[in-house]
Amino acid sequence: MKRVFICFILAMLTTSLAAQEKVGPKMTFDSATHNFGDVERKGGDLGKEFRFVNDGDEPLVIKKITESCSCTTVNYSRKPVMPGQSGVISIKYEPHKVEEGVFNRVIQIYTNASNKARTLAIQGNSIEKGKHKK
Repeated sequence: MKRVFICFILAMLTTSLAAQEKVGPKMTFDSATHNFGDVERKGGDLGKEFRFVNDGDEPLVIKKITESCSCTTVNYSRKPVMPGQSGVISIKYEPHKVEEGVFNRVIQIYTNASNKARTLAIQGNSIEKGKHKK
């Protein structure tokens, strides 16, 4: 009986430890998209900050970020984001560098959290001054 009880306790401890496996780094955004709406094409640059948290249990490292257009630039900290800490990815969009009309730009983020890229998207409608819809 004593042996069965000890085996039961060992099995429970093993199951409990297996359930506490490491998650690794985990990037969680408040929002991954932003719509600027109607904007003047020559009205100046547009900016958006995307905030994220490392909800994992290991440091999060942004390895690389790619932009879909030379009309966007991205700034971010190259330092690892520790578990529970937050970070910001700032995107600047320059509407004067492209033709007027609807725009959809995607930013791809490569981290040590996954082999797949995370994406952020900005969108809107670039119009010439004086052509606002009424």
